[in-house]
Amino acid sequence: MPEMPEVEGLRVFLEGSIVGRTVTRTELAAFSALKTFATPITALQGMDVDAVRRHGKFLDVEVGGLHLIFHLARAGWLRWYDELPPRPAKPGKGPLALRMGFDGPGFDLTEAGTQRKLAVYVVDDPAEVPGVAALGPDPLGEGFTAATLDEILQSNARTQLKGVLRDQKNLAGIGNAYSDEILQRARLSPFKLAGSLTEDERAALYAAIRADLLEAIDRAAGLPPSELKDGKRSSLRVHGKAGQPCPTCGTTIAEVSFADSFLNYCPGCQTGGKVLADRRMSKLLK
Repeated sequence: MPEMPEVEGLRVFLEGSIVGRTVTRTELAAFSALKTFATPITALQGMDVDAVRRHGKFLDVEVGGLHLIFHLARAGWLRWYDELPPRPAKPGKGPLALRMGFDGPGFDLTEAGTQRKLAVYVVDDPAEVPGVAALGPDPLGEGFTAATLDEILQSNARTQLKGVLRDQKNLAGIGNAYSDEILQRARLSPFKLAGSLTEDERAALYAAIRADLLEAIDRAAGLPPSELKDGKRSSLRVHGKAGQPCPTCGTTIAEVSFADSFLNYCPGCQTGGKVLADRRMSKLLK
């Protein structure tokens, strides 16, 4: 799933590629992806792109006062074309959800697998998108301080840290992979209750959030969309690395599986050597 650093990488790429260009093609191939109907997506045609912004994991393409907002969900991605295929996109059972053209170049929004959770919105105001309106603070925003994190932890005192970090109402943009990375850097168990952290542990968590996300964004800077996912995978320390040695302490990285997801952690760095029980039916990752 693309998380804040990859979405920010897409934002920077699109900002340099389509701002100032005119929308010439708007071809919806998966009707279930479009979640708004008051303004048709074809209303964007003929207008210039004014800006590209990010709200957590949502991308926001501002076009003539309207906002094309999309969320790539777990299996979605953006495929860029320096020159779009001339043949119009057709509705079907393939991965293509939306094709956007801008005087020659453009992009496809695609979604792998059978689940269809990629979401597209055309609105007058980003706040009209429920997921955007409900977002918590951006952990790299100027207003996100150590005190802000303390308030979030206290208001979720009986919730495990992994769940706190992944809840978009608490923090905008962190998902499954970077929550694992952050907790390993902070040397905190994913199952530790948010309200049980000491002052030093809260400080370590705040520093880890900032450091991991900033480093990931720096790595993503300048990469085209086709390279962002591989760049993420190759840079992760623990997520997706079960059975491999932890790069920090050498302990074998462990995994906890759930019904539709998993988490990875280092027993040596995070749990005092204890291997956590596999809570496959846990509701931690709701």
